[in-house]
Amino acid sequence: MSLRYFNAAGADESGEIGELHDPETHLIPLALVASTTNGPELQINGSDYATPDGTCLRDYVHVNDLADAHVRALQYLENGGDSLVTNLGTGRGHSVLEIIQAAENATGRPVRRKIGPRRPGDPPALVADPAKAQSVLGWIAKRNLADIVSSAWTWMQKDANSS
Repeated sequence: MSLRYFNAAGADESGEIGELHDPETHLIPLALVASTTNGPELQINGSDYATPDGTCLRDYVHVNDLADAHVRALQYLENGGDSLVTNLGTGRGHSVLEIIQAAENATGRPVRRKIGPRRPGDPPALVADPAKAQSVLGWIAKRNLADIVSSAWTWMQKDANSS
């Protein structure tokens, strides 16, 4: 079973497990950090894409939804299902500016940002077609962008307080 994640994001709702990269390269944690007093500004890579607000669109899927997909995939295989490749995403893209708005909603603070040039090779939109995961595995992403960002913020605050 090949499960093709789109942008895995968020943290476990318990606040116990989240993502931490050094250096951090993922948009949601970078936007959340840019809302803190000492965090660096968020670099927006391009604002002239052929999208509704000019910024890239990406499909973000919550890590707990991905865990559910794994369980369903294992059950499917245990029940004699054939090997397959399927996309795991919500089927909806969110722009960089939508991510920033969600981060501001979660933190209650503005996300400091600056707009830079496009990164070479970045497509305007990357969005999953989760139809096969829905039909074969009975899987659908249940959490929305607000859930993803708020869970990441909860975890980041807990992690910061334990450091």
